Amino acid sequence: MDSSDAAPYASLTPDCVLNALDSLGSGQYRPDGRLLALNSYENRVYQIGMEDGPMLVAKFYRAGRWSDAAILEEHAFVQQLADQELPVVAPLRIAGKTLHPYAGQRFAVFPQCAGRAPELDQPATLTWMGRFLGRIHAIGALQPFVARPRLDIVSFGQEPRDYLLSHDFIPADLFDAWQSAMALALDGVRRCFDRAGSVSNLRLHGDCHAGNVLWADTGDSSGPHFVDFDDSRMGPAIQDLWMLLSGDRHEMARQLADVLAGYRCFHDFDNRELLLIEALRTLRLIHYAAWLARRWDDPAFPHAFPWFNTIRYWQDRILELREQIALMDEEPLTLSA
Repeated sequence: MDSSDAAPYASLTPDCVLNALDSLGSGQYRPDGRLLALNSYENRVYQIGMEDGPMLVAKFYRAGRWSDAAILEEHAFVQQLADQELPVVAPLRIAGKTLHPYAGQRFAVFPQCAGRAPELDQPATLTWMGRFLGRIHAIGALQPFVARPRLDIVSFGQEPRDYLLSHDFIPADLFDAWQSAMALALDGVRRCFDRAGSVSNLRLHGDCHAGNVLWADTGDSSGPHFVDFDDSRMGPAIQDLWMLLSGDRHEMARQLADVLAGYRCFHDFDNRELLLIEALRTLRLIHYAAWLARRWDDPAFPHAFPWFNTIRYWQDRILELREQIALMDEEPLTLSA
């Protein structure tokens, strides 16, 4: 990260946030002074009270992460889903635009969506989630992203590894062990993808964990609502499914069967993608460590993640990679379990 990017939100004061909404014009989006920062580190997200109408949510995008074209491509995908009455939270189109500039920042405005975390230990919940993910993927398969990247071993494995090495994050006394584990882990990822063969790639949510699903309990909109498509990219369908699974192999196989019972009502699933679950988990772990490293000059990160970049942290990462190396050589989950 360049020093000029170390504090990308230094100018994003409460007054700046409120004035950004007010800049949308005509008095329709005039804040009443209520402002609540929501839990987000990559971007900055605020719940804002309005003088006329319900509260809104404003997302201010991190400079240098996505191009305008990539952000607008995400917005278009989410709107395409919303147009098919899928339960997603799409940005509001204001004066013909969904992405707005203000004082060196870029932001989008969303309706507020309330809900709780989904109960992923319930088979009915998993099947319900699967139905909506099947519908999302059916639309995601209709056309590719052009401006947004692909989830692959280069972008989620090799480039994060190279960043950590080139910026001297790995402690000297752990360097050889970490580098050896990383090399074996990436070899394991390649073997998994080779065994799976030529699987299809489609537009994904990309970060489909429980924290990005809000569950409403009442009214016509009850059920899951998918939020935050900021990590949306091209990739295999299983990427949006495996993060819903937890526990041992037997439990994950049962959970996946519940998800696919709903998913296959709306979209085909290629069983070869089961070979990719542990490979994708490995890539996510590597990418996450490098994500923290890339953002370490942002003052919010040392405060929020004080355990990062300690000796214990890197020791745990080495053990984690070794566990993944073994798991990637095991047989994939079987849906009959």
